[in-house]
Parts: sequence; C-alpha cells; structure tokens
Amino acid sequence: MPANEAQLASAVLMIRPARFESNPMTAASNLFQGKTSASAEEQQTQALLEFDGLAAILRDAGVTVIVADDTEEPHTPDSIFPNNWVSFHADGRVVLYPMEAPNRRTERRADIIARLDNELGYQVTEIVDLSAHEDAGHYLEGTGSMVLDRHNKVAYACLSTRTQLDPLGDFAQRMDYEVVAFDAVDRNGVPIYHTNVLMNVGEAVAVVCDAAIPDEEQRAAVLASLRNSGHEVIRLSFDQLDAFAGNMLELRDANGGRVVAMSTTAWDSLNTEQRQMLQDNGAVVHAPIDNIERSAGGSVRCMLAEVHLPNLG
Repeated sequence: MPANEAQLASAVLMIRPARFESNPMTAASNLFQGKTSASAEEQQTQALLEFDGLAAILRDAGVTVIVADDTEEPHTPDSIFPNNWVSFHADGRVVLYPMEAPNRRTERRADIIARLDNELGYQVTEIVDLSAHEDAGHYLEGTGSMVLDRHNKVAYACLSTRTQLDPLGDFAQRMDYEVVAFDAVDRNGVPIYHTNVLMNVGEAVAVVCDAAIPDEEQRAAVLASLRNSGHEVIRLSFDQLDAFAGNMLELRDANGGRVVAMSTTAWDSLNTEQRQMLQDNGAVVHAPIDNIERSAGGSVRCMLAEVHLPNLG
C-alpha cells in the first residue's frame, strides 16, 4: 500500500437522481434539510437541473465526472449523495459504510463499483465492507462522517448518531488512519450530523467552522492538527456554516491544477478575504443547487465521491 495517497482526486462519481426528495428517515438528525414546501415531483425536477448544471461546471473545469443513474426502485431519496456509502482509495480498495437510515442502505450498489472496474479502467483490489456495523446500530456515513486528510492519513470526525466510535475505529485500523474525533454543534447547540458540513481539508488550505466545536481542548486539537499538517486555515462563521461553506471540495483538474468546488450559496456567504485565499489556492467553481440544499440538507461536497482508484486505462 502506498505510504501517502494524493489528497486530491481528478475524478468524481455522481449519482443522477430518479426520485429525489427530502428524506423523512433522516430529518431527525439533519436540521439542514426539509426547508422546502415543494412537492416531491417539483423537488426531483429541480434537482435534475441542478445536478446537470454542477456536473457540467465540473467538467468545464477539467474534472472527470462519472455519472451513474439512480433507479426508480428501491426508492432512495438521498442517492444524490454517494459519498456517504462509498469511498475509493489509491491502493484499489473500496470501502462500504454503515448507514443510519434504512432507506439509505439500498444506495450501496455493486454494479457501480463493477462498472468502474470492468468498463472504465479503474482497478479495484478489495472491498472493505463495514456495513455489518448496522446490525449493532452503529453508523459511519463515509466521507460525510469523516473528512479525510488522505495524504497525512488523518480522519477528522464529529461524533453524532451517524458517526460512532466503533465503526470509526474499524475504519481507522483497516485503512491505517489516525482519528481526530470531536463534538460539534450548530448555533443552537444541536449536534451537527456530518463532519463535512463544517470542514474540508484540501491540499494546502483547510476550512473549518471551529466555533461549532464547543470544547476548547477539542477545538484547539483540530486547529493544531490542521496547521501542523501544513494547512492554511480559513475559519468559518455559523452563518457561513448554515450556507454550506464548509461543504466544499478541492479536486485536481486534467492539467494538475487545483479546483475548489462549492455551491453558489456557499460562495456568496464568504467574505472578500476568504474568497481571495481560495482563489490564490486554485480555480474556484460554484453552482446553484438551492433546491438540493433546502430539500436534502446537503451540498456540493456531499454529491461527489472522489475516485482515487488506480486508473489502468
């Protein structure tokens, strides 16, 4: 296994939704979702437009976008967020994750992994299946639950009903990661459901809403870990957290340059200094996905599963 994985992927998997809507099975733990009065049909129609727009913007920026179509049955309203059920690694391993909501567990699709391996030239060497933790009621929802510093082998994780220590430790042991676990809450003191809502780690720049980490020692440990690994840190406010500014993702374009992808809502929330820091770091692209954000409580980073697998094509 390579000692260090590149932090940035040049390819992403996206799932084009078939029956997108706000998921009632995830509403209790995700207070970012359900902020819409649109019908299920309207949510799906708008989500398709937003999905296609984001995919086009990423391709125009030089990122390889692999699209798989969701299926009508079983009904998976959150399938647009594949990073929660799968992660792809540079040694050829594919990790499958335990999901809290029963209707999210059927998002895990062997046919998509087989297509990457058999049709698209990527090498899959092993499936690391952590989904059995569901039997014990323990969950770890992929790179939603964990923000991975792949190069330095550090997994940042804010604990919640969807991010629990047993599967987190299992991942860390199998994949040789150090864990930086902490508690994080929104401005009202409610636990934040996924770590990638409040932070992102790029190659040289990290963003984090450290105000959401109430414990001073935990907050200091997160900031120290980011800085000690060589990252310049952009600190976000609660308003920017609510605008999904933490849910950005840094990628690699076809020419080796950096691309920072986020929603237009997130970009609009940033101040001039923060924007300049990101633009100095790489090309910034953003897409309007307001309906997806309001309905499902996730943003651009949630829609992208980075493909780090070796490409033999």
